[in-house]
Amino acid sequence: MKLIPALLLWVGVNSVLFAQEDYYTVTAQKGDGIYSILRKQGLDPVKHYESFVLLNEKDIKDGSLLHVGREYKIPVTDDSYKKKGMILMADNSTEKPIFDKELGQMSHSGSALKNAVYYIILEDSSAAASSFMDDVSKNLAAKLLEQGASVFVMGGEEEAKIALTPQERLGNYVASINKRFLQNQGKYQRLLVIKSNGTIQSGNLDVMVFHHDKSEQGQRMAENLQQVFKKNSIVKREEASSQTFEDKNMLFLAKNALPAVSLITLSKQEKTGDEVISVRSDKRKFANWITDGILKDYADLQIEN
Repeated sequence: MKLIPALLLWVGVNSVLFAQEDYYTVTAQKGDGIYSILRKQGLDPVKHYESFVLLNEKDIKDGSLLHVGREYKIPVTDDSYKKKGMILMADNSTEKPIFDKELGQMSHSGSALKNAVYYIILEDSSAAASSFMDDVSKNLAAKLLEQGASVFVMGGEEEAKIALTPQERLGNYVASINKRFLQNQGKYQRLLVIKSNGTIQSGNLDVMVFHHDKSEQGQRMAENLQQVFKKNSIVKREEASSQTFEDKNMLFLAKNALPAVSLITLSKQEKTGDEVISVRSDKRKFANWITDGILKDYADLQIEN
């Protein structure tokens, strides 16, 4: 009988410990309400409003107002943008959220991609292109997250500080991607490489889309992306189609990464040929076009299934 009180005490202590792991605290800033403080943490305020109130009911005034400077408990959830949108570094030792301060401006716009996972690799051939590429990747990641997807970004300006050979870098990317692919088995997963060939500042861009010749899924996504770019092309080329890539790095990814791979290349307007699509070098529009192609690819697959 003496064991019962001890057992109850153990259960009680562990219940408190588990409860403590269900939230973390942040300090309310001027202008914060329940909706804004949840958005800043990458959470859907509609979905998590009740949980927040239950955790903080003693510190909420007039039903929804927060006290500036007071700490509030934020529920720990797997659907936070801070967990679903991550930057993975090539040394495989660092990962961090794509967004932090920008979370307050983001909001859930749908759930079309709630079962989708995207891996995005950025490749720059010049440092001047990095700003354009990073902005495109952030705009793209935001669009995908707002539709319910999980997004992992590799490459970009910060990668330049990591001394690795191209082969080592790609090998580490593959290891990170395959690890997360297995963790997300059963979901729709795709790998998109966005490659900049030269300095991008202003004017028009030449865009080409590629896929692996042995990947039906990669070809489907490439063709859907191609259709959207064709629709928004400055010069209409109805015969433009996606190409098969022959680059050794892309072939390495296609043969070793578990998700299907598609490639978008962009450069200054200087090429000719039916496969080249010319578009405006608008960062937001470029990200929107990629998002439209991704949504179309995902929707087509759902219709088939």
